[in-house]
Amino acid sequence: MDTFPYEVPELDVNPPFDRHRGIVKPEWIDWNGHMNLAYYVTVFDDASGSFSRQLGLGAPYRAAGFGQTFVLETHITYDREAHDGDPLRVTTLLVDHDAKRMHIYQEMFHAQKGYLMSTSERVGIHIDQTTRRSSPYHPLVLARIERVFAVHSKVPRPANVGRVMGIKRK
Repeated sequence: MDTFPYEVPELDVNPPFDRHRGIVKPEWIDWNGHMNLAYYVTVFDDASGSFSRQLGLGAPYRAAGFGQTFVLETHITYDREAHDGDPLRVTTLLVDHDAKRMHIYQEMFHAQKGYLMSTSERVGIHIDQTTRRSSPYHPLVLARIERVFAVHSKVPRPANVGRVMGIKRK
């Protein structure tokens, strides 16, 4: 198969991928008056979906029987509070990949004021739908991943990538 059996967007290889926008919803606000931590995961997951669709992954990929993706690990930092109505901009950088996995790094910004609100680092894996075991990405998707990585890999590695969590002792 030389082409996808479904529509895929023109591939944006510019680093970082910068097409995801959102807004903090009133129901996401907790008793502290800011966005609850669970919704940071939601925003980053939505942004991951935007990036994945660029690669040819998503509902049509799954419906075609090519597989699906699962998240293996996620690390999130909370740098500044997000409040009701704040406009959000999330960027995604492809940090690494192999035939079955992708490592991405994301930054969430206040879309109008430009300051960093949060970061997310995630490793995901491709899964065969029938066996529910890891399997290689479809060759068409892997080719798109490799095209993106060829450009993204030239970006200096962000300081938070690979960060270890713990209490720093002096």
